[in-house]
Amino acid sequence: MDLATQTCIPCREGAPTLTQAELDALLPQLPGWTVVEQHHLQRSLHFPDFQSALDWVMAAGAICEAQGHHAEFTLGWGHAEAVIYTHKVDGLTQADAVLAAKFNTIGSGAG
Repeated sequence: MDLATQTCIPCREGAPTLTQAELDALLPQLPGWTVVEQHHLQRSLHFPDFQSALDWVMAAGAICEAQGHHAEFTLGWGHAEAVIYTHKVDGLTQADAVLAAKFNTIGSGAG
């Protein structure tokens, strides 16, 4: 099933994190995202100006609120970065991949 059409399902504290094999299976649906230390997903985006970067972060934030699953953002002139992981388990879950895929539906920068 397409990750972007799924809903983030909250996990319980102590739930298992995704295995490397599970991450490898999901990554083709997450272009632009990097898995960092099998702990979090990270994506850097570039924009022509501050307003475009801010608009992207605001759209991503609205997705976070709708899904009840929140990313961390860094914002500056012409760039934004998103970091996603599940704090309850201090690692990656299916919900993180779903959130990243939903972010990919937003018009994005050059990278």
